[in-house]
Amino acid sequence: MTASQETAPLGPTPSRRSVVAAVGAVGIAAALTACGSGSDDDTSTPAGDASSGGGEKGQELAKTADIPEGGGKIFADAGVVVTQPTKGQFKGFTNICTHKQCPVTKVEDGTINCPCHGSKFSIEDGSVKHGPATQGLGEKKITTSGDSISLA
Repeated sequence: MTASQETAPLGPTPSRRSVVAAVGAVGIAAALTACGSGSDDDTSTPAGDASSGGGEKGQELAKTADIPEGGGKIFADAGVVVTQPTKGQFKGFTNICTHKQCPVTKVEDGTINCPCHGSKFSIEDGSVKHGPATQGLGEKKITTSGDSISLA
């Protein structure tokens, strides 16, 4: 072998354990990022801001008869949950959980429920009924006109 064919030493070779640990750390970081980047007490942009994403102002969501008394209905495309806590009283909330920004998926037994970590919110005012969320769902402005419910 000539001098030009010799390769420079690369330095110490990492152990198998070091390589496996590094790959595992990258995988864990990716999984945590996918679940959500905020902390449990994240106070960044409120998820319930009426101007945030989702449906358009004036968009009809449902007829009043579509929203069960003591329950509600989720309109994921519009980014809103409409509830009817008592007969004829309709409320709108964001459909995104304040814990890790997962979309809520059920309204039952007087609560709006997130499947990701089990948070539950009141259909009356969006307040936290069961954590880990520490902040309630934000209000979404809705209007009723006759038998129609629309985004305000």
